[in-house]
Amino acid sequence: MGSADSKLNFRKAVIQLTTKTQPVEATDDAFWDQFWADTATSVQDVFALVPAAEIRAVREESPSNLATLCYKAVEKLVQGAESGCHSEKERQIVLNCSRLLTRVLPYIFEDPDWRGFFWSTVPGAGRGGQGEDDDENARPLAESLLLAIADLLFCPDFTVQSHRRSTVDSAEDIHSLDSCEYIWEAGVGFAHSPQPSYIHDMNRMELLKLLVTCFSEAMYLPPAPDSGNTNPWVQFFCSAENRHALPLFTSLLNTVCAYDPVGYGIPYNHLIFSDYREPLVEEAAQVLIVTLDHDSATSTSPTVDGTTTGTAMDDADPPGPENLFVNYLSRIHREEDFQFILKGIARLLSNPLVQTYLPNSTKKIQFHQELLVLFWKLCDFNKKFLFFVLKSSDVLDILVPILYFLNDARADQSRVGLMHIGVFILLLLSGERNFGVRLNKPYSVRVPMDIPVFTGTHADLLIVVFHKIITSGHQRLQPLFDCLLTIVVNVSPYLKSLSMVAANKLLHLLEAFSTTWFLFSAAQNHHLVFFLLEVFNNIIQYQFDGNSNLVYAIIRKRSVFHQLANLPTDLPAIHKALQRRRRAPEPLSRTGSQEGASMEGSRPAAPAEPGTLKTSLVATPGLAPAGGGGGCGYQQQVWGEGIDKLTEKSQVSEDGTLRSLESAPQQNSAEGSPAAEEPSQVWREQRRLSNASASGQWNPTSEWVLSWKSKLPLQTIMRLLQVLVPQVEKICIDKGLTDESEILRFLQHGTLVGLLPVPHPILIRKYQANSGTAMWFRTYMWGVIYLRNVDPPVWYDTDVKLFEIQRV
Repeated sequence: MGSADSKLNFRKAVIQLTTKTQPVEATDDAFWDQFWADTATSVQDVFALVPAAEIRAVREESPSNLATLCYKAVEKLVQGAESGCHSEKERQIVLNCSRLLTRVLPYIFEDPDWRGFFWSTVPGAGRGGQGEDDDENARPLAESLLLAIADLLFCPDFTVQSHRRSTVDSAEDIHSLDSCEYIWEAGVGFAHSPQPSYIHDMNRMELLKLLVTCFSEAMYLPPAPDSGNTNPWVQFFCSAENRHALPLFTSLLNTVCAYDPVGYGIPYNHLIFSDYREPLVEEAAQVLIVTLDHDSATSTSPTVDGTTTGTAMDDADPPGPENLFVNYLSRIHREEDFQFILKGIARLLSNPLVQTYLPNSTKKIQFHQELLVLFWKLCDFNKKFLFFVLKSSDVLDILVPILYFLNDARADQSRVGLMHIGVFILLLLSGERNFGVRLNKPYSVRVPMDIPVFTGTHADLLIVVFHKIITSGHQRLQPLFDCLLTIVVNVSPYLKSLSMVAANKLLHLLEAFSTTWFLFSAAQNHHLVFFLLEVFNNIIQYQFDGNSNLVYAIIRKRSVFHQLANLPTDLPAIHKALQRRRRAPEPLSRTGSQEGASMEGSRPAAPAEPGTLKTSLVATPGLAPAGGGGGCGYQQQVWGEGIDKLTEKSQVSEDGTLRSLESAPQQNSAEGSPAAEEPSQVWREQRRLSNASASGQWNPTSEWVLSWKSKLPLQTIMRLLQVLVPQVEKICIDKGLTDESEILRFLQHGTLVGLLPVPHPILIRKYQANSGTAMWFRTYMWGVIYLRNVDPPVWYDTDVKLFEIQRV
């Protein structure tokens, strides 16, 4: 039958389904077979031939027909899995049913009355598929569907290479088949790399697309921070009921991490050959991150002692989450597996940065957001992996692409989610001492970024990019400022020598954040000044010797510190500062330099690509300005309470170990205490005040200014200025100097031993999981998946509840 004929018949069947007033009997095979038996329709055809309005019409007017269609399509998949799909006809039926279900499922999920349909048992659909009617054998339709998909993903000659020597041998029995021998790609726990097959990759990709569609019920439920993760589809698929859980997890992970988009390095090769692997890798990455959507804050993660060797997963089977995918991920422990995963993710994240002499000659992947979520999950669920990442300078291969994406997306409002996940990952990494140490490696690879040229380290790169985000990003990034500066505070005690460019950027931020109108215009703005002072104190106390550039920048900008020390606290001065703000046009929503002029590098936010959609995220706990999600442009209430909700303070002991400060009593001297060790009651007071600020009734008082001004940690810097400024001035007068290099040479050889206050303990704020951030990740992940699946547009124009879709 010609393709045009088959499409016509298929279309006729769809019309009959909507127009038949009598329900069509399930036994009427001649009618139902029109949907899958004779047709060779692509998934794009199915989406075109089955319009949304008609699916909804069947759902409302002939519900039993829709129910039978779903039931029959699942039955065909189960039969295909049972038989092993040996004939071409069977494979075609399986693919057609898979495409049809991918089309219909979102319309089942969007209707609350239908949502339970797949979890009901269908009479006659026994667990063995033999039509036994007893309760014991009845399986919910969803379970039958998921198990059939799992079986089909390891079907010899359909989705995997057959191990049979010849076709004369009897076909492999699907029930006795050990799918661990059929893992799709070499890597974690599997050494054999099967022969690549375009057909197998395409068939896997279609089945994985159906799987993600099954899991997408989550999109049709409004965000609820307390709900935990109860996606019944994911829960069942990742349970011990799925005998293919381990080989499938391994196949997905290895397929993603082994993928090399550049291939053999032939320029323009992606234009000559179509890369059939990329769609599969994208789909595999999406299935992986959805199956790993598990709230680590509410579960006990497996603890692994790592004594086992020889197996990819730890044999000790620690008590862990029932989600086997999370369990397997948390138990990977061999160095060579970590190396394979890290190299693969770093290679793919770096791919969009690859520069060649021939424009557009290398393939650029588009699924970096899925990769960032996957990397986050790896670090969150497998602490050994996190420590492995930080053990060598390989972590910089993850850092540089993240900084590239942050810089690239800073002015595009539709990519605010990408900004958040990039910053989240850096916050997580910065909680470990090794990250700060690794940043001292010289930065020599020149990545295409519109930032000032500098000669220095990866720490300089991080500071320069963060400065750019703060001074020239769009308004919705304001809630991230605390987070960005927390990262800088966390790494600051380990930074051996900042470049002059980075030192000036830090002083420029302090100058902007310490203007009186900025400090007085919102209840939490002064936190930013505390963070920056803590950065300077850490570097002066712990890394004074190599940081003459920063010391020189501090001396040059000493007036900023004197102004802070003499900050007015009387009401007339406060009101005058705020009046000045209203007169001067705001250079940035949350920043401005001393003169009120536009900050260097600032520019209006670039519009998003024309025609793009964006998904609005729930407010990030600990990031949204307290009291209103509006600061993020998010629709949901705020669950966080500032950066202190998102992080846990730990103090570094002399032996380098960390001690949590959350439960310890907090000591505070009036000055010299670590900057954001403002006592917790001050933070609580800020919460109360900033609620008022968000609702537009913010009125700073003298008492409020005094409450934090007295705790500004200026003692160390003032002592440094007191000692060094007269010496530097003397050199300038004696030698008639205007040359910086002579002063820097003097500062390089200077010492402040015995002159500074006793070094304060190093304070690290480690990221702390909570149910709010788990909810944020879930929303972000599904938003990315929604927007990335445009061909076919699986969820387009359905009634999604987890986020709002906005045309940009």
